Amino acid sequence: MKIYQKEIRLTPYKRGFHLVTEIVLNAMPEIKNMHTGMLHVFIKHTSASLTINENADPTVRVDFESHMNRMVPEEAPYYIHTYEGPDDMPAHIKASLMGASVQIPITKGKLNLGIWQGIYLCEHRNNASGRNLVVSIWGN
Repeated sequence: MKIYQKEIRLTPYKRGFHLVTEIVLNAMPEIKNMHTGMLHVFIKHTSASLTINENADPTVRVDFESHMNRMVPEEAPYYIHTYEGPDDMPAHIKASLMGASVQIPITKGKLNLGIWQGIYLCEHRNNASGRNLVVSIWGN
């Protein structure tokens, strides 16, 4: 079994849902040499998240953002943690709802995703800096 791990820094993204599958693949060319294995991507932040979903129609990502904003509104009167602005606490809640990591099987040197699946960076802040991802693969 071989194990590889890298930390990558993403450039800043605007608030919303963004496909980062190719960035992850470019950071880990070792995937091509694995017959079977696993890819794990972890985000080292509490106001952004990761998920897997539709990779073809960009309106899906727009709808995700619209729904999350309705589900977790800004400036709820009961928020106490508001030191960094009205998007701060909602960003933490959204990040916990979406999750901090994704795991994908590797089969014959490729990610074994469904035809319409991709890895999303879910940016929940209005003015976030770049995000750090820890990308790990293991397998044969």
